[in-house]
Formats: sequence, C-alpha cells, structure tokens
Amino acid sequence: MASVKVKFRPSAVVGQEGCIYYQILHEQKSRRLSTDFRIFPSEWDEKHSQAITGKESSRRDLVLSVRENIRQDLQRLIRIIRKLELKGLSYTADDVIKEFRNYKEEYSMFNYMTRTIEKLRHNGKVRTSETYRSALNSFRRFRKGEDIMLDSIGPDVMEDYEAWLKLRGLIPNSISFYTRILRAVYNRAVTDDITENRNPFRKVYTGVDKTVKRALPLPIIRKITGLKLAMTPAVDFARDMFMMSFYLRGMSFIDMAYLKKSDLKNGRITYRRKKTGKQLIIGWVAEMQKILDKYPENKTAYLLPIITNPAANERNTYRNKCYNINRNLKKIAKMVGINVPLTLYVARHSWASAAKVKGIPVSVISEGMGHNSEATTQIYLSSLDTSVIDRANDLILKSLKS
Repeated sequence: MASVKVKFRPSAVVGQEGCIYYQILHEQKSRRLSTDFRIFPSEWDEKHSQAITGKESSRRDLVLSVRENIRQDLQRLIRIIRKLELKGLSYTADDVIKEFRNYKEEYSMFNYMTRTIEKLRHNGKVRTSETYRSALNSFRRFRKGEDIMLDSIGPDVMEDYEAWLKLRGLIPNSISFYTRILRAVYNRAVTDDITENRNPFRKVYTGVDKTVKRALPLPIIRKITGLKLAMTPAVDFARDMFMMSFYLRGMSFIDMAYLKKSDLKNGRITYRRKKTGKQLIIGWVAEMQKILDKYPENKTAYLLPIITNPAANERNTYRNKCYNINRNLKKIAKMVGINVPLTLYVARHSWASAAKVKGIPVSVISEGMGHNSEATTQIYLSSLDTSVIDRANDLILKSLKS
C-alpha cells in the first residue's frame, strides 16, 4: 500500500521561504508532489513533519492555514490510495499523483455543482437546474469568487454563509432555499464517495416555515380591476396578467406563459401544470377574453401576450416578463393602499381565499391551497368533476361585479 510523507525543502536563497511537498512511496518507488505552500525554515517542525507558528505573529494565520491545507491534502491522498487499493488493480505512485490532481480540478464546489447543473439540464430538468444555478451564484458571491473543495466544507463555512445571507435581508425560507440546494449537492458528493460526510449543514436552517397567507379580499381585487392605467402600459399589462391568473383559478405565471392557442378549445383551456404534470381543465370566460382582446394576436404558438417574439429565448423572455410584472405590481399595491408585497403568486392565494369565503367546499380548494405540498392540493382539485370547479370560479367572478 502506498504511503505519504510531508516534506519541507528550504530555499537556496538565504532569508527566502522554502516549499512544502509530498513524497508518495509505493513499491519501493518515490515520487514528489509539489504544492504552492511556502513557509520559512523556522516555521517547520522536522520531527513531526508539520508547520508551526514562529515568533512573527503577523504570519500566524498564514501558517495555520498552510497546516490546515496540508491536513486536507493528506486526507485526500489517503482516500485516493484507499480507493485504488479497493479496486484490486496494480497502481503506481504516479497514478496517485494523477488522481490527486484530477481531484483538485474536478471536486471543488464550483466545478462539481456546475457539472451537476449541466447534468440536470441534459436530463430535461431545466427549472431545477436554474434553481441550482441561482444557489451556485449566491455561494460564489459569498466566497468572492474563491472556490472551495467539497471536503473542506464544514459547519463553520455554512454558518458564515447563513450569516452573510441574513445580512442581505433574506428571510428564513429564502435562506433555506439556498442551503437546501447546497446540501443536496453535498449529499450527492458524499454518495459518489468524493468526500466523507462532515455534516456541514447541522447548524444552519434548512427547514421551511409555513408561508404567511398573502391573499387579497375581493374588495381589493375589485379596486385593482377598476384602476385606470391606460397611460402606463407596463403597469396596465402587469394588472392584466395578475387578473388573468386570478380568473384562471390562480394559474401560475409559468403555466400562463406556456399556454398554447391549441389549448383553448370549445370554451375550455386544457393544460398540464409545469410543476406537477397534472392536467387541468378551466372554463374560458368573458373576463379572460376581454384581456386577450386588448393585445395584438400573438405571433407565436402561445395564447397570452407573454412570449411574443418567435426568435427570442423563451426562458429568458418568461423570466424577464415575470420580473417586470412583479415590479409593476408593487406600484399597483401603492395605488390601492395595501401593504402586501404584491406579486403574481398573490393571485393564486387570492383565488383560493375568495373561494373559501364563498363557501366552496374545502375539498375543492383544499383549505385555500394551504397545504405544505402544492401537489397534495392538486390531488384534491384534479379528482373533482371540472364543472364543480368551474361553478366555483363563476361564483368568484360574479362577486367582482357586485
């Protein structure tokens, strides 16, 4: 079995730092693995083969960092040797060095997560890959672009990251969004035997707080519909898309964006939710058509005026429209005098709340869509005759006119 020794080579120039290297011994052959670590002779303990803090206190942190890096490198080398031994095939000291260099290149957090994102996208999980990309970008900013090895991620790193997110005003659920994704990537690395599980997430929040309801009462919805916004087209469009979501039983914006003209037949919209894959059928009513008639016919195959340029990147268009709409909805919130952070998702909560107020059975709306899992709510909705839900929707829309 191969062995590893840590060595120090003094500089040939007096007063200059020497270098640390590793000596890989296997089958009576020795190979040298260089490092970038530099220390003075007074900072090296030959007997114990380790870096020590010298008299210069200004170099204490640097020396301790070198010592920690050496410890991590030794752990990686030992893990690599163990893997090579378990394979039962012959190997050389050069093979150990080659695997170590590959490890350093491939198994940093940034590189490993980037490959994971690419794999998700390749497997058709585009939305998941985008959430992973968002988490990676956040972690990059926290690290100021400095990568970190997967086996170097410990509780202290994640606690610092959590504190960094809090300083930027993120709420617990938003912090958990990022930490849970990083945990999933880390656990994947553990499963792939890239690192031993150091439980780095044990001291940070990775739960999900129940979201405070963001539903608007029907009188406020009526105020929104009554706003005169012809002089501000962008705000008018935001109001129209908010109301279209409300009319469509709280349809999510991504499902609205990808509704096709062919989905509208015989006075009904038939589509599958992007999130759950469940099929829904919604009656097409006059209020929906009135909004649609305000805009030129879409030149694409899509029904609503969201993705309208056939040559544009559809995902980018959808995301930009969503951002701009939510930004303009904040203006609408001020116009109608509400403190709720108005977004497209509020339309979904508002429809559910309105249905509950109108006495619609809990089985239809599943307690105002208050389940922790949206998929559970969808099970209730999809199990009913669509005419029941359409009648519920009719009751809600009629309330806006009274």
